[in-house]
Amino acid sequence: MAARVLDGKARSAQVRGEIAKTVAALRDKHGIEVCLAVLIVGEDPASQVYVRNKVAACEQAGIRSLHERFAADTTQQALLARIAELNADASVHGILVQLPLPAHIDRQTVLEAIAVAKDVDGFHAENAGRLSHNDPAAMVACTPRGVMDLLAQAGVTLQGAEAVVIGRSDIVGKPMAMLLTNAGATVTVCHSKTRDLAAHLRRADIVVAAVGKPRMVTGEMLKPGAVVIDVGINRQPDGKLCGDVDYASAAEVASAITPVPGGVGPMTIAMLLANTVDAACRQHGVTL
Repeated sequence: MAARVLDGKARSAQVRGEIAKTVAALRDKHGIEVCLAVLIVGEDPASQVYVRNKVAACEQAGIRSLHERFAADTTQQALLARIAELNADASVHGILVQLPLPAHIDRQTVLEAIAVAKDVDGFHAENAGRLSHNDPAAMVACTPRGVMDLLAQAGVTLQGAEAVVIGRSDIVGKPMAMLLTNAGATVTVCHSKTRDLAAHLRRADIVVAAVGKPRMVTGEMLKPGAVVIDVGINRQPDGKLCGDVDYASAAEVASAITPVPGGVGPMTIAMLLANTVDAACRQHGVTL
C-alpha cells in the first residue's frame, strides 16, 4: 500500500492566496492595514532564515511587517520595553519574538509580556489556557493549527480516533494533543522517554511525530492505514533534511503521510499569517 502524500506546500499556497484576498478586503472595505511585528535578538543563522521567510510571506500576502533586529547583548529590560510599545500601538495587530533567545533573557517572561490579543504564536499562558477550555477565542500555536488544517483537508475522521502525539513541548506537542482532544480523538502523549513506543503506535489511527529525533518512527511500528504527520525537521550530516519518521518504510504502511520537507513546515507560516489576520479582525471588531 502506497500512502497518499499530504502536500503541505500546495495547501499552504492555497491558504496564503485566501489570506491575501482577506487582507485586501480588510484594507479596501474597512481601512485596516494588517500588521505583524517580528523581533529577533542575536545572530542565530537558523532564526535569521525563519524570520526572512516570515517577512517574505507577509509581503506576499499584503501584510505590513515590522522587522526589528536586536543585538545579542540586548538587555531583557530593553526587549520588554519595546514589546510594551508594540502592545500599545493600535496599528500593530500581531507580535512575534523569534526563538531561541540568548541565555541571559528569560523566554517565558518575554512571551508573557506580549499582549494576549497580539500573541500570534499562541505561546502565551492565557492562550494555552483558553485552548484547554476549547475556547474559540484562543490563539492557537501555528504548527498544531497547520496540522489540523492538513487533517481536515485530507478528510481524516478525528471523532473517536486513537491518536498518538510524540513530543510534549509547549510549542507543538501539548497544544497538538489538546486540539486533537477537543476534536473528539482519544489522545496519548508519548515522548523520547516513553517505554515501548511501538506498543502505543500500533493502536494509533493518527500519529503526530514532533520529538526531534531523526527517523525515530519506522513503518514496522505503525498500525496499517494510519495517518502519519511528521513535524520533525532534522539536518543530516550530508546537509539534507529528514523528519522524525522514516518516510520510506512508513509510506508502505500508512494511508497518508506528510513529507519532510514540504509537509508541515509550509503550513506553519501560513497559519502565522492566518493568526495575524484573525488578531486584526478581533481587535477591530470585524467579522468576515
